[in-house]
Amino acid sequence: MTIADQMLRTHPKDLGDLDQAALLACIQACIECAQACSACADACLSEDMIADLTKCVRTNLDCADLCETTGRILSRRTGYDANVTRATLEACRTACAACADECEQHAGMHEHCRVCEEACRRCEQACEKLLGLL
Repeated sequence: MTIADQMLRTHPKDLGDLDQAALLACIQACIECAQACSACADACLSEDMIADLTKCVRTNLDCADLCETTGRILSRRTGYDANVTRATLEACRTACAACADECEQHAGMHEHCRVCEEACRRCEQACEKLLGLL
């Protein structure tokens, strides 16, 4: 059991009809994706052909910021606002799709981009699933 799972289970307020497993999966995917994107941006900065990876670095960093923020917002249950949650999930899903598409272009030459692409696709799918349940 992860810390995120423990925190959701021990929260004094009920999640209502929201699927706790989908919520947990999305929180974890966001946190994992934020880490992958930060690491990918750093790895891109170490590549010899850095000029070719400028957009990838920027997309990685934008995605990392949105994923981290989304994971934090989803972890907060008190004073829940469905409109804010939806907007955040949509932004995260969009950033993940853009980052995955960008990393896919470099995945053949850079293994870190392939790993990041996969993390972004998982997060995009987790956001999509949770959006469908709201």
